[in-house]
Amino acid sequence: MCGIVGAVDFEASPEHRRELLQAMTDTMACRGPDAEGLWFGPWVGFGHRRLAVIDPAHGQQPMTADHEGRSASITFAGEVYNFRELRAELIGHGHRFRTACDTEVVLRGYLQWGAALVERLNGMYAFGIWDGQSEELLLVRDRMGVKPLYYHPTRAGVLFGSEPKAILADRTVPRRVGAEGLCEALDMVKTPEAAVFSGMYEVRPGQLVRVGRGGVRRQTYWRLEAREHTDDLPATIGAVRELLSDTVARQLVADVPLGVLLSGGLDSSAVTALAARSGPVRSFSVDFRGAADGFAPDAVRQAPDAPFVRDLARHVGADHREILLDSPELTDPAVRAAVLRATDLPPAYWGDMWPSLYLFFRAVKQHCTVALSGEAADELFGGYRWFRNPLALRAATFPWLTSGSARYFGGRSLFQQGLLDKLDLDGHRAARYSEALAEVPVLPGESAEDRRMREVTYLNLTRFVQTLLDRKDRMSMAVGLEVRVPFCDHRLVEYVFNVPWEMKSFDGREKSLLRAAVSDLLPRSVVERVKTPYPATQDPGYEGVLRAELAGLLRDRDAPVLPLLDLGRARSLVDRPLGAVSRPYDRGSLELVLWLNSWLREYEVTLDL
Repeated sequence: MCGIVGAVDFEASPEHRRELLQAMTDTMACRGPDAEGLWFGPWVGFGHRRLAVIDPAHGQQPMTADHEGRSASITFAGEVYNFRELRAELIGHGHRFRTACDTEVVLRGYLQWGAALVERLNGMYAFGIWDGQSEELLLVRDRMGVKPLYYHPTRAGVLFGSEPKAILADRTVPRRVGAEGLCEALDMVKTPEAAVFSGMYEVRPGQLVRVGRGGVRRQTYWRLEAREHTDDLPATIGAVRELLSDTVARQLVADVPLGVLLSGGLDSSAVTALAARSGPVRSFSVDFRGAADGFAPDAVRQAPDAPFVRDLARHVGADHREILLDSPELTDPAVRAAVLRATDLPPAYWGDMWPSLYLFFRAVKQHCTVALSGEAADELFGGYRWFRNPLALRAATFPWLTSGSARYFGGRSLFQQGLLDKLDLDGHRAARYSEALAEVPVLPGESAEDRRMREVTYLNLTRFVQTLLDRKDRMSMAVGLEVRVPFCDHRLVEYVFNVPWEMKSFDGREKSLLRAAVSDLLPRSVVERVKTPYPATQDPGYEGVLRAELAGLLRDRDAPVLPLLDLGRARSLVDRPLGAVSRPYDRGSLELVLWLNSWLREYEVTLDL
C-alpha cells in the first residue's frame, strides 16, 4: 500500500514545478512511511510514497520499464493478489523482471496487453501509467473502490493523487465547495465520481481515465452484471466457501507482519478462521475500557463483542490482543486533527467511530503492517436490518436513510432551515437515488421481489460500502497500516450478487448463505450471534466534551460554521442539563457541526452557495 501523485502538463514539463510535485508527494507521507521517489518525463511527473509489503528490498517507485521498443512508467498503490500467475505468463512472453513485487507485474502487463491489463487484475489498487509512445496518462481504480484515486483537470493536463490533499497542495487549485459538493459532504449518498471540491473528481470504481492532448476520457472496464443463477443451494454454499477460502489465502501473502481484525461477528470470524487454516494467526479486537461492566443494550447492540471475540480466538488458536481505548482519547485535539487531516472532509457520519478506528489502527500498527478485515460482507450477503425491513424496502430512497436507520448517519437539526432549503438535500438525495436505480442491471423474468432485492444489494455495493471503505482506508493509511478486504474480491461479489434472495435468506436470518458456508469453522456462539455494528462509546463524558466544544464555538465570532447554524437550537443543546445525554447514535448533528467547523477553517474552504 502506498500513496501516489502526479501531474501532466502538455504545455510545460512538470519538472519545472519540481517543488510542487515534491509538496504533493509529501502529503502522502503517512500512506507511505518507508520510501519516496519522484520521476519526470516529457509533459509528466510522478511522485510516490511507499509502504513496503512485497519485496521490501526492491520495488522502489515510480518505476519504468521497456519491452520491444515500448516504454512506460508507473506510480502504483495497493496489492494485486494474482501477481504470481501474471508474472509467470509475462515471463512466457519474454519479459525479464528486476524485482519480485506486484508493481512491476502491472507495469509489464501494460506493456504486453495495454489497457486490457485491467481485466486480468485481482486486487485492490489505484495507479497511474504514463505511456511514452502515445504520450497518454492512464488512471485506474480497482473494481470495488477499495483504494482511492482523485484527479483535477487543468487547462493543459491534470493533477492526480490518492487523496484530495495531494491536489490541494497546488495552491492555484481553488478550495471551493458548491451546493452540490456540500450536499455530498453532509449526506450519506456517496455519488460515484463526486469529490466535494469543485473541479475535482474521484475515479469511479471499475473505471479507467485517459488523459491526452485531446482532454480527459472515461471508460468503464467493470460493472456488476445480472446473470441467471443456476446452482442449487448446496452448490451455492460450496461455491461461496471455495471463493472465500481462495481469496483469504491470496490475501495472506506478505513479506511483513500480518494480522486479522476481529469483532466476534460472523464476517471477521470467518476471515480469521480461514486465515488460521493456513497457519498461526494474530488477531486484534477493539473496545472501550470498562465497556463490558457498564454495557447497556440498545436497538442495534444487544451484547458486547468481547465474549464472542474470546470464543473465536480460543476456537482457532489465534494469538489475540484486545485493544482497549479510553473514551477521553476520542476528543484529544491531536487525534481529531489527525482524523481530519486523513479525511480531507468533515466526517459527516459514524461520529466517534472515526477517531476510535484511528486509535485502533494505530495500536495494531505496532504489531503488524498488514491486516485483513470483514468489511463488505453485510452489503453482499444482506446483513443489515434494512434488507428485511418492509418499510425500508418499499421506500423511494436509499434504505439506510429511511426513518429506522437515518439517525445513525449524521444529522441536520443544528443547521439553519434557510441553508437546508437552499441546499435542497432532499432533492439532491432523490436525484442521486434515481440515478443509482437507473444503473441496476436487469435480469429478464426476475420476480418483483428478486428485482427489488437486487436493487437494494446494488445500492449497498456501489454506495453504502464506499463510505465504509473510505473510512477504513483513510484511518488505516493515516498510520501506515494496510487493511485488506477479502469480501471485496470481485469474483465473490459477481457470484453472490446474482444469487436469488430466497437462497441468501434461506433460514430466515441475516447472511444465511455466508453462515452456512463457514459454520463448521466457528464456535456455536459466533454462528448464532445477531449482527452487531462496530462499537460506539457509551461514556456520557464524551458528549459532555463535545457540547463544551460547541459552547466555545458559539462564543467564537470567527467560527466559519456560525452562519450555517440555527443558533437557538445550538444554544439549547449546550444549555441542556448535564444528565440529559443523547444515546450514542443520536449525536449526529453535534458531531457534524464540530467537524464541519474544523474543516472549513483548516482547509480554508470557500462555500459557493
